[in-house]
Amino acid sequence: MTTPHEPPPDYKSCSENPQFIGPAYTNPAMSPTVYSNPAIPSAGYSNPAMSPADDLPSYTATNDTESATIDDPTFGNSFSDKAIRRAFIRKVYLILMAQLILTVGIISLCIFVDAIRTWIKNNLWVYLTSYAIFICVYIVLVCIKSVRRKYPGNIICLIVLTVSMSIVLGTISCFHSTNIVLMSMAVTAVVCFSISLFAMQTKIDFTVCSSLLFVLVMVVIMFGFSLIITQYALVRPLPVLTSVYAALIALVYALFLIFDTQLIMGGKKYALSPEEYIFGALALYIDIIDLFLLILSLFGGNSN
Repeated sequence: MTTPHEPPPDYKSCSENPQFIGPAYTNPAMSPTVYSNPAIPSAGYSNPAMSPADDLPSYTATNDTESATIDDPTFGNSFSDKAIRRAFIRKVYLILMAQLILTVGIISLCIFVDAIRTWIKNNLWVYLTSYAIFICVYIVLVCIKSVRRKYPGNIICLIVLTVSMSIVLGTISCFHSTNIVLMSMAVTAVVCFSISLFAMQTKIDFTVCSSLLFVLVMVVIMFGFSLIITQYALVRPLPVLTSVYAALIALVYALFLIFDTQLIMGGKKYALSPEEYIFGALALYIDIIDLFLLILSLFGGNSN
């Protein structure tokens, strides 16, 4: 050891004096863990702040049709969602089925119950009143959008319209034989079913033919007035012209049924808004009723 007054030993004396020789220096063992730059993780790196299985966002499809939104509830784009279209079609045809069941029930009462049949024949004011109610309610439903779209007023108006038209049809049926009425119902059902299938399956777009339908209606009206004037002037019936007139009316009714069916089914250039289920059911109901009256008049005229 050196004293405080002595200079420090030099390197040679330290290396020769065993007092200053300590254990040899050794490099500590390297950690077996491979260093990984946290900015560029290696294959075995795992960030404890984010679990790749639990915290990453996942995306799943939803079929919630009730919360679906409609950008343009007028024509065309309203049926972009097929689920909304199917719900609309189902609602329209359920309402139509209820209307037809009610109508068939009232007609059956009028033709099968003799007391009701006799009373209706002797009280034609019921027919006139029912027809007036039908026209008024029909104009309201067709012309006022807020009435036919607002529940429950639209349902109430539709029930009143259906009952009044059913009474009108029942009164007309009372003046025909029961067999003729039943046959007309059956033929109407077959014709309407066939036309509806054609409208659903055909690739022809009848929704763009509204102008053609208007022209055909005008032709039918003018032809009808001409036929009435001709028969009145000749004072005799014209069966050939009457048959042609009936065939023309049947064609127009069939085209209207196809037109309305395609508006409801969608997939064409124009389609009804999903909010117009009352209007859709009403349009189909009127088409079917018109066909029934036409077929009933043809069968009734031939039987007479």
